Amino acid sequence: MEKEIKKQLKNWSKLVRKYQKPDTRKAVFQLLNTFVPFIALWVLMYWSLSWSYWITIGLAMVNAGFLVRIFIIQHDCGHQSFLKSRAWNNTIGFLCSFFSTIPYKYWAAVHNHHHTHTGILEHRDIGDIDFLTVEEYRKRSKWGKFKYRVFRNPVILFGFVPVIYLAISNRIPALLSIKKIKDVAWNQVFNNLAMAGVYIGLCYWLGWKAFVAVQVPIVVAFMIIAFWFFYVQHQHEETYMRWQKNWDYVLAAIRGATYYKLPKVLQWFTGNIGFHHIHHLSSQIPNYNLAQCQKDNPILEKFVTVITLRDSFKIALNKLWDEETKRMITFAEYHRLMKLRYS
Repeated sequence: MEKEIKKQLKNWSKLVRKYQKPDTRKAVFQLLNTFVPFIALWVLMYWSLSWSYWITIGLAMVNAGFLVRIFIIQHDCGHQSFLKSRAWNNTIGFLCSFFSTIPYKYWAAVHNHHHTHTGILEHRDIGDIDFLTVEEYRKRSKWGKFKYRVFRNPVILFGFVPVIYLAISNRIPALLSIKKIKDVAWNQVFNNLAMAGVYIGLCYWLGWKAFVAVQVPIVVAFMIIAFWFFYVQHQHEETYMRWQKNWDYVLAAIRGATYYKLPKVLQWFTGNIGFHHIHHLSSQIPNYNLAQCQKDNPILEKFVTVITLRDSFKIALNKLWDEETKRMITFAEYHRLMKLRYS
């Protein structure tokens, strides 16, 4: 199949070229239909504190969807694909970070590294959720295996890890040793200080308890959604993982990412990021052009792994990359493999 994919998609750059052009009208419309309802719901949540906190939490779940859209805009700005102007992309991306609480240039550097290294086993821990191969897990001590099993437990992975990532990984500069990411460390510090200033001002104006009660559930729900999407779009059963010497860019995009076929409402809230294979093929396509690109080019769907919302929950069971069968497997499958291979 891999040879067939490379043959049929050898001219992939020509297929996607016209969709890479930013559209100012679409971008402005997206800014309006994302930020206006987010701010309106935030204000409504603040008022709802005097009614019932359950109402506040319910509104937070909806507003987390709008925060996902804000982050998709920030994400596109980091790729310099949202608007034609680099200055405007950087300005809007920086402003988005005050809502998402994710430092703009730092995260963009990490994410762009992910795009150029996705599916390369030597770089699996940057911009993606880390995992072990079957052989790596087999060689670990009992304590090492226990720690990995705890980390890959869905409650920990999608409940606690996103909070740790938000509170620590995005706050401490130069945690990653890669030079081009260390180069933006001061941007990370500045971004965090600027955010802290705005948040302290809002706490003083609105009262810190009220601000925390409104903002925290939105951000936490948003981060859980974001982690879920990163996971299911790259760690599906038939994903693409290779050591660098055997890695191929097109195969990493088409086989390593999924087409997350969501209901239209969820597709809208998540900014078309479900077309993840196309996004990885060309990160220069703004989110508002992804659906049209796939519609006009059915070949882009021919070889990709398509998952529905129901399908995606099964992916949470995937724990290890098996290099022999080239698929993600569960712990139960791992134990069966060990009996077959080493009994």
